[in-house]
Amino acid sequence: MEKITHNENITNHLEWNESYYFVFYSKHDKLGGMSRIGFKPNKQEAMTFFFLFLPDGSAAGYHQQIKQKNFTNDIKVKGMEHGWKPSGKWMYKFNGKMIFVKNSLDIAKVKEDSKLIMDIQSVSMDLSYEPINDPYEYSEFMTPESLEIGKKSGDKHWEQIGVVSGKLNFNNKEYLLKQVMAQRDHTYGVRDWTGVGDWFYYVVWFNENLAINPAAIITNDGRVSTGGFLFKDGKNIPLKTLRILNQTFQDDNVFPVSSELELIDAQNNRHILKAKVGPIIPIHFQDSEGNHSILVQSFGTFELDGIKGGYGTFETLRKVRKLT
Repeated sequence: MEKITHNENITNHLEWNESYYFVFYSKHDKLGGMSRIGFKPNKQEAMTFFFLFLPDGSAAGYHQQIKQKNFTNDIKVKGMEHGWKPSGKWMYKFNGKMIFVKNSLDIAKVKEDSKLIMDIQSVSMDLSYEPINDPYEYSEFMTPESLEIGKKSGDKHWEQIGVVSGKLNFNNKEYLLKQVMAQRDHTYGVRDWTGVGDWFYYVVWFNENLAINPAAIITNDGRVSTGGFLFKDGKNIPLKTLRILNQTFQDDNVFPVSSELELIDAQNNRHILKAKVGPIIPIHFQDSEGNHSILVQSFGTFELDGIKGGYGTFETLRKVRKLT
């Protein structure tokens, strides 16, 4: 397992952060969750979010941002904990109240319109994560151009696939998860949410022997920063190049609908990945100059080289416009 915190790499940039991401999805229960914990030591700030995508198409959300002076190996903010062990296992625990909405898009609107809140419930989660591959660090295999373009999304980026087992309780029901596909990531550096024109990040699982994790930043002049890997038969295979064959969005040109990618891996094998987005939770960002972007969190369905049944996250970030 990689080093958990990187205090020695902190720069003077206010937006320097170290963050930890966790996602899981139970196909049996049609239930998925994703959480991020992030620390900004120069702002003495810590945040977390936790989203649940529920079987009936509704969603639940939790968000906390607090002042925190000390930046330590204790990865916990309020009710959310990403607990790690030196062995490489992780414990993901949550205990708190979440807002439930009928339409996942409404999570971003509840601050302005509380009538959109369908319910507020106590939720608890206790999941044990076991990795099934070695951590993959993006930058080690990226080209110099990709690294330069990718500076706005952080300096180091680790990904690791795993399975989780444990309990999730809400709505007077206990969900027992057994060997459910999951993934964690860990990044540090400056992440400029409004300075990137377009990015996407997919975490895709087919089974414990096949998964893929492509990510890209597209600049305004069409250049692409590519990262990610294919996990196949126990090996991490870097993705060397990525070409967008097709990308479709809703009428707002922000919320994604589908995509088709051509990927060339380090063994010079060509792959075609097709994706369709599911329910969307949008997260809005605005900087001091009024630049506005929307990060989309979603689970999607995927097909790789004609192999169907893939599932996982479909994440995009899109610049919108300068607010007036």
